[in-house]
Amino acid sequence: MNKERIDEALELLWVLEEADKKDLNTYKLSSEDEDVDTIIEKMIYDGLVKIEGDDLKFTDSGREKAKGLIRRHRLAERLFTDVFELNESVFHEDACRMEHILSEELTESVCTFLGHPPHCPHGKVIPRGECCKKYRVDVAPVVTRLSDFEVGKAGKIVFIVSTDPQRLNRLNSIGIIAGGEIKLIQRKPSIVVQIDETTVAIDPDIAREIHVKRIA
Repeated sequence: MNKERIDEALELLWVLEEADKKDLNTYKLSSEDEDVDTIIEKMIYDGLVKIEGDDLKFTDSGREKAKGLIRRHRLAERLFTDVFELNESVFHEDACRMEHILSEELTESVCTFLGHPPHCPHGKVIPRGECCKKYRVDVAPVVTRLSDFEVGKAGKIVFIVSTDPQRLNRLNSIGIIAGGEIKLIQRKPSIVVQIDETTVAIDPDIAREIHVKRIA
């Protein structure tokens, strides 16, 4: 049986459990898989779920597997929303793909990169990972928009997100390129940055497209 069908079945049970709707009948009605009974039988056989009374419940191993899938999916949604500023109509299918292929190491890196976000763009809880347990509170993202960067600090430009080629060319012409160093001089009344020995004022919308990592 296709592994992704099992993964999607486990995700559905997680989401229904969050809504306190984990009874077997609701699960069957909510599933988009035409062969839902066979899916349930397979999950029971694999030791991922069990039936208790009217409820379909996770086993310990099934819950851990579902937790990883949900964590990867919701982190992918945050990545596509916060960094690439994509809307749901674009990123949902890609987030579904990523949940099946991200390794644990890469998932932890994405989580740290985003600053251990507690919720997905829809407000649902992102299950915590080992990287999150190191912090009692959410920490600042490793990479932030220049518009949110700390005044007086220098950073390395990690990437620039822009769909306007002319804008990218203008930024390149003044030395604002991926890999370059930049210092935020002021944020108000206008955003002023320093590149090498040159001071430049840039539009706030442009500053939101420039993502930087603080230089230690």
